[in-house]
Amino acid sequence: MSITTEMASRSLNHVGEILCGDQVQFVHRKDSDILVLADGMGSGVRANMLSTLTSQIFGKMLLEGASLEECVETVIETLPADPRTGVSYSTFTVLQIFHDGRGILFEYENPGCIFIRDGELIRIPRNEQIISGKVINTFRFTAKVGDSFLVMTDGTIHAGLGSFMSFGWPWEDIADFALRGHSAGQSPLREAVRICDTCNSLYSGEPGDDTTVACVHVTNRKRLHLMTGPARNKADDEKMVRAFMSGDSTVRRIVSGGTSAEIVSRVLNRPLNVSIEYDDSDLPPAGTIEGIDLVTEGVLTLARVIQILKEYAEPERIDEQFFKRLDEPNPASRIARMIIEDSTEVCLFVGTAVNSAYQNPDLPLELGLRMNLTKQLSEAMEAIGKEVEHEYY
Repeated sequence: MSITTEMASRSLNHVGEILCGDQVQFVHRKDSDILVLADGMGSGVRANMLSTLTSQIFGKMLLEGASLEECVETVIETLPADPRTGVSYSTFTVLQIFHDGRGILFEYENPGCIFIRDGELIRIPRNEQIISGKVINTFRFTAKVGDSFLVMTDGTIHAGLGSFMSFGWPWEDIADFALRGHSAGQSPLREAVRICDTCNSLYSGEPGDDTTVACVHVTNRKRLHLMTGPARNKADDEKMVRAFMSGDSTVRRIVSGGTSAEIVSRVLNRPLNVSIEYDDSDLPPAGTIEGIDLVTEGVLTLARVIQILKEYAEPERIDEQFFKRLDEPNPASRIARMIIEDSTEVCLFVGTAVNSAYQNPDLPLELGLRMNLTKQLSEAMEAIGKEVEHEYY
């Protein structure tokens, strides 16, 4: 078995604070993917420093190949404790999922992880062990495709305390809320934002505690092919299309650009049908070719896609309104949604012919509009954690 993960997080700062007292770090090793969530005591600069120190110790040691047990022991022995209460200055949750399916969860004083499998809530058992004098709950399991894990700091369970809810937002209610809103295929950020936005509402927009939700989805590798622009040499059209069509039935395929669509239609001997209905007055409508998931116009549509992906790359600015826009039926939102939620790796098939409709054909290729757009698109996809390959023709 070979699996991978998608990870995302969303945080709310304590009201009046510029820095968040919670820190999230995603660590990607050859053998596994790891989520580290740390919550520094209090709020503001001090809490931020403590949680940053905690997450960085984990991150550096894990990247160097240390085991979780070694990291936990080092963190506990390194971090100071309150001399009066003996409570550590930072709590943490660490989730490691190996590509062979093995999983390990370590929890120290944070609310319990919410584990959803096959549409049901899986109760994580208590299996406490003492490490350097601290009680750590550990959970070892075998992950499967479709599993979803939500970890959080105690700002979530404190939401609404003393106002909307006398005792805050109980863990059981958060888990039920997460389960009711969960659906296969949605991005982990969508789930994290949904819970954080609800916490913010319960806090009446003024969080009384730093609040963080991080989400991990276990998935197979999902490949997306995107073709844009005609090949420099017309003789390479068929070679480009055949490469674009390579792979099994799980590969999603997008053609972006009118000339590109005509080439694919001609090489595959399949009709190109263009809609006359506009889902967005600023974007040309989509078309259809049998066997292609989406056919769109090129320059205007890709420019909008880049804008959406750049927005998605800043989770602190994302709210549920963003996902409502992402779910719109216009071609740019559809491409962005396929990149965000239907792919872990993207291959761009880029034609390098100069299109005189957009630019002076005497300009160097690097200055060409299409090349600039595909460069920006690649950077935007990499910024949200997608693996990007390029093939130029």
